[in-house]
Amino acid sequence: MNPVQIARGIGRTADALVSELKLMSREIEDHEIAHVAAVSAGNDYAVGNMISDAFKRVGREGMVRIENGRSTVNSLEVVEGMQFERGYLSPFFVTNHANMSAEYTDCKILLVDKIISDPRELLRVCFSAVKEDFPLLIIAEDVEEEALSTLTRNKLSGMIKVAAIKAPSFGEQKTQCLEDIAIITGGT
Repeated sequence: MNPVQIARGIGRTADALVSELKLMSREIEDHEIAHVAAVSAGNDYAVGNMISDAFKRVGREGMVRIENGRSTVNSLEVVEGMQFERGYLSPFFVTNHANMSAEYTDCKILLVDKIISDPRELLRVCFSAVKEDFPLLIIAEDVEEEALSTLTRNKLSGMIKVAAIKAPSFGEQKTQCLEDIAIITGGT
């Protein structure tokens, strides 16, 4: 048997199966979401209704994340926009010392799908941030020591409002996350 022919046959079969499944499938109704979620939650209809409510709030294309909590009470939190678990690359980016966060309003976001190692790579965008007086959030694969120390030094001197964080995820998924951020923020 020829391996190429086998691979082609598998591909054609998979395509045919997907087409057939699409013909057999139907869109789930809103009232059915609660039932499916409740069954998935061990027949807990309170949880099922909460999950259904979450989908109503975020829409069919939205994302719902379910987490175990420490409380005995179920709760629903809706987060507008995008949220991911990454912290700033330097504690010197902190602007709110009460909760140790970097907070800016109406900032511009620089998305970089690579490691920034040379501070000269950031010159043009940093000059624009200073000249036009806008805060700058840099989301990159990483910012290495020389570039990071240049950013923190200029931030501490009051020259620029800036923070840098590592991009979420890695590999192809990181690239997709950066594309999602660009779409959400109106970037190109």
